[in-house]
Amino acid sequence: MTHPPIGGPPRQHGAAPVSGVPAQRRGAASALAGRLRDAATTEPGRLRLVGAVLALLVVAFGAVTAVEVSGRAAAADDVVSRSQPLSADAAAVYRSLADADTMAASGFLAGTEEPENIRAQYEKDILNASRLLVKAAANTSATTSSGREIRTMNELLPVYTGLVERARANNRLGLPLGGAYLRYANQKMSGELLPAAERLYTAETGRLDADQRDARQWPLVALAAGIVALAVLAWAQRRDYRRTNRVFSRGLLAATAATAAALVWLAAGQALARTELHHAMADGQASLDVLNGARIASLKARANENLTLVARGAVLTADGSADQYQTDYTADMDALRTELGKAGALADDDLGSTPVKTATKSVTEWQKRHADARETDDGGDYEGALALVIGAKGSTGECFSKVDAALETALAHEQRQFDAAAGKGRGALDGLAVGAGVLAVLGAVAALAGTGRRLGEYR
Repeated sequence: MTHPPIGGPPRQHGAAPVSGVPAQRRGAASALAGRLRDAATTEPGRLRLVGAVLALLVVAFGAVTAVEVSGRAAAADDVVSRSQPLSADAAAVYRSLADADTMAASGFLAGTEEPENIRAQYEKDILNASRLLVKAAANTSATTSSGREIRTMNELLPVYTGLVERARANNRLGLPLGGAYLRYANQKMSGELLPAAERLYTAETGRLDADQRDARQWPLVALAAGIVALAVLAWAQRRDYRRTNRVFSRGLLAATAATAAALVWLAAGQALARTELHHAMADGQASLDVLNGARIASLKARANENLTLVARGAVLTADGSADQYQTDYTADMDALRTELGKAGALADDDLGSTPVKTATKSVTEWQKRHADARETDDGGDYEGALALVIGAKGSTGECFSKVDAALETALAHEQRQFDAAAGKGRGALDGLAVGAGVLAVLGAVAALAGTGRRLGEYR
């Protein structure tokens, strides 16, 4: 009887020493290679791979949709709740400042006893402008162009009101210096405050345009991901049919339905949002821009009309050929007529067109009465001209009030139209990000279940 030698079989000459760790690594690598080989060469392996790819594509589609839709929904919300209100506030700042300047000149023309209603309106305008500037500053970075304009107006507004108070004090004493102070105040307003307010309005309107463009952009990556996911799902079902001769796979059908529902929801929701936001800008904001321009032109025209009587020819154009305030009044009235023509063309219903027609009719009468007032003043009857400008009946002030009231009505109507359309645009995206994510998860689970059912048939 023979026994094996102690210490195991003899090692052959030149053979490498056997180590346990390398053998384990070779075993793990071989196992991994075997699994990959099975996935590539056996039907169960291919089914696992197909299921993983389908689930990954559907989940990726849902994730990309959630990200892109969230960005567009945030931009649409900014349009409704931030940028458009700030644009409207900037326009209101301009109107309040221009109206305050008009009231200051009107009160000065009334003589030593300024009417209480004019004084109250002036103070209301200044308070409203100050309040809106504080609100705008709270929602605007100090380093932006809007922040700088707000700071400029906050610095200049006390200077302007101080000049107006000096004009009033001198006017009550019957001193002609009051007119000089009022003209200087008007120069501060028209040369510095109103241009700053106009630049603020332009900046905020530009931000509104940027927000609505962001909200209206098509989510192209999400749409492409959804189409790819549907195409691969269709391929997987065709492959399943050709290999098993079974027409339907409930899991894959459910995954296809969930993906298709998310894709249709995405396309329809974004299309509706784009349409409504377009209506908000084209029908609402465009009209608001024009109407604000018209109202500002009317306020400036009224202030310059009053100042023709305050200055009484003391301020001439650069070439010395004409009264500066009368020249500015004429330019403002031309601008007013132009803006009213644009507003009439943009108005798409009676609620929008009727007040514009009323304003246009009142402007025509205003110009007739102004011509009578200038003729009376040029004839040496200053008191008669004053009555034709600031009188209660038959004056240009009466026409101005009708124009201002009509424009306020038109602005309120167009603002309601904008709010309604923009609100619908924002609402079209509500719940889409979350809904797409939920449908994607359901679709991925259904895809795995569908391939898992086929895998079970191989066991």
